[in-house]
Amino acid sequence: MAIELLMPALSPTMTEGKLAKWLVAPGSKIKSGDVIAEIETDKATMEVEAVDEGILAKLLVAAGTEGVAVNTVIALIAEDGEDPARIVAPEARPATAPAAAPPAPTAPAVPPPAAARAAVPPAPAAPAAGSRLFASPLARRIAEQAGLDLATVAGSGPRGRIVKADVEKAVAAGPAATPAKAAPPKPAATAPLVPPGSYDAVPNDGMRKAIARRLTESKQTVPHFYLTVDVELDKLLALRTELNGKSPAKISVNDFIVRASALALKKVPAANASWTDEATLLHHHADIAVAVAIDGGLITPIVFKAETKGLATIAAETKALAEKARARKLKPEEFQGGTFSISNLGMFGIKEFAAVINPPHGAILAVGAGEQRAVVKDGALAVATVMTATLSCDHRVVDGAVGAAFLAAFKGLVEDPMTMLL
Repeated sequence: MAIELLMPALSPTMTEGKLAKWLVAPGSKIKSGDVIAEIETDKATMEVEAVDEGILAKLLVAAGTEGVAVNTVIALIAEDGEDPARIVAPEARPATAPAAAPPAPTAPAVPPPAAARAAVPPAPAAPAAGSRLFASPLARRIAEQAGLDLATVAGSGPRGRIVKADVEKAVAAGPAATPAKAAPPKPAATAPLVPPGSYDAVPNDGMRKAIARRLTESKQTVPHFYLTVDVELDKLLALRTELNGKSPAKISVNDFIVRASALALKKVPAANASWTDEATLLHHHADIAVAVAIDGGLITPIVFKAETKGLATIAAETKALAEKARARKLKPEEFQGGTFSISNLGMFGIKEFAAVINPPHGAILAVGAGEQRAVVKDGALAVATVMTATLSCDHRVVDGAVGAAFLAAFKGLVEDPMTMLL
């Protein structure tokens, strides 16, 4: 019997993905460990390895298909001794032999409503609330076009999966057998006064949808409050110039900020926290997620145990992570988790902003541009390079005094950067 290759779940939260590319063709010999496809999740493109051996018989989902649900059968592999050409795709497998056709009715061509109701078999029971409907992409598309509610269709595929033949049978049975829910009207993509043809509609991909979902949830459920501080950078910039003359890795201002944030979290451990309904989690290490802008969205690769790493190590690590992020080659373990976030828009000339917390983190530091400003020193005006930093806090775990203590520690480290090297 052919081996079914299923759409894998590449992260704990993944429910669907895009089958970006097939790296093998039908008829290819497959060994366990061979890379056979590339799958795009909402954050990265990942390679999928085969776990079974045999000959790739059929591809059931074409390259470039979006919204492929986890556990969907995407290909069939022929086992040893099995003829790949004789393998039938799940949708094409014949159903059980139909019952003999009843004799031609003598009643009028259109039976009365009561007779019609008696002749139609009862619709299958709908799945329990919260349960997942398993259906092939083709079955879903046909059901959508026919206005058919898949919850009323019994699946005959593997593990009760709804396939093309099930949907076609339900459609042929008529609306009395499968009462479809009225499709809700689709919301307008643009303001009603925008004239057609005056804009380009760019479909929302998985990453854009994930950003919208997570950050909307964050603003709706996390009680944000904000603390802002101005930090002088002149000593840090001088030390950076000196270190870059000796370091194999070019150290950026952002690398100093990562190091200072990690050390400040160790000084104020109450700020290195996450909320759960059962307990507040106080983290042992400062795992710093650094926001990286990529085509179509944002991703936050993590510098783990940043408090244990020097500036040169942080510089090399953040550079490598950013390159992988822009190529969408990050592994889930490289961007999922973390305890604290940094978002730096200084390179774009942004003076000050407030960032949205990235759950489950308890805070995020928004960093603006360093610029020369007039400051008062010893009662006299002077010029200094000043950066504005704003801490967004989750008030469930980080109180105002805790956030203020963190910023005081952060400011002290940045304005006296030699203390970061001790």
